[in-house]
Amino acid sequence: MRVLWFCIPAYGHTNPTIEVVRQLVSRGHEVRYYSFEEFRQKIEDTGAQFVACDAYLPPVSAKVERKLRNVSTTEMSVQSFRTVANLDPILSEEVASWQPDVVVTDSACFWGKLTAAKYSLPWVCSTTTFAFNEQSSKYMSHSAAEIADMVLGMPRLNREIRKLRPLGYKVKSALDIVTNKPDDNTIVYTSRLFQPCSETFDKEHYRFVGPSVCDVAPKDKSGRPLVYASLGTVINDRPGFYHALVAALGGSDADLLISCGKAFDPVRLGEVPGNVRVEHYVDQMEVLSRTSLFVTHCGMNSASEGMWMGVPELLFPLTGEQRAVARRVAEVGAGKLLEESVAKDSLALRNAVFAALADEQLRDGAAKMRDNLRSCAGPADAADFIEQVAGV
Repeated sequence: MRVLWFCIPAYGHTNPTIEVVRQLVSRGHEVRYYSFEEFRQKIEDTGAQFVACDAYLPPVSAKVERKLRNVSTTEMSVQSFRTVANLDPILSEEVASWQPDVVVTDSACFWGKLTAAKYSLPWVCSTTTFAFNEQSSKYMSHSAAEIADMVLGMPRLNREIRKLRPLGYKVKSALDIVTNKPDDNTIVYTSRLFQPCSETFDKEHYRFVGPSVCDVAPKDKSGRPLVYASLGTVINDRPGFYHALVAALGGSDADLLISCGKAFDPVRLGEVPGNVRVEHYVDQMEVLSRTSLFVTHCGMNSASEGMWMGVPELLFPLTGEQRAVARRVAEVGAGKLLEESVAKDSLALRNAVFAALADEQLRDGAAKMRDNLRSCAGPADAADFIEQVAGV
């Protein structure tokens, strides 16, 4: 079997696919993975063939880059449609010469979805967030700025869509590409219990395989509690939040580790107390193995890794998608929402952290979700599903 795999340049969308690709390669299948140089080593380590897409991304101005960093839906969609056009010649040749049996594409990767549709290839949607249909989309709560961005951006999106039609891409709307349809064959990297409105997704077309993670044995947590805070790899330049965290827990009876990403320079925090450590990046699963409380932005990958390790979470979402994840984590009892006003007030934040550390119900909820997620069939089930769609 030949698998043509596509993903956007994001760790949270790439990481869950790695073990599935490894499974397919171990079964003797050829996987050609279209991604970006930042992820080359990770992909090649699975045995897949890596194809770099960096040169096909449209050039962006500093203004556009800021919008992308702030997760502007309009700007991301515009850049994605332009990438489809840029990649069209190479993908036309690829499909003709390599003759893939199936396409696997990230749910947000327009060029993967549209390539499969243009050439009528069997395809599987790789969904690293929730599966979103009319019912589950109601979990998304957008800010006024996010709504304005989407509404005001429609004319730009329609112009980009019209440019694709002469190339053979039958695009109705951006929304039509992003949402899951009832008969889309879809891998979802969570459990049916955690998926909102899971009863609206049938078992024939939707495979809930659970998080695809590199497991780490939990460490002894009987000593000083470790509070681990991360806002992910995209929207993480939040100096006010980091300052409040350091002020809240500096010199306290808990240790604090902040993973701030590359957009924020830890030097801006000045000298921090001895029980506080700030890093650009950490091995998140290793850290979670010894963490007592996870302060998270609620990216699906991070929230799932926290629950996989049975770590209670303080939920600080920053986008509509993250708010949907946070709502569900709270509903299953594995986390508590951290209000924006609390996140800015060091005393209120300190109280929230120590209340969560002492909350037995929160620990029980996290343990319940740990057991639920670990009961899923995992990457092997995802590989089985791809083979089934390809007719192997």
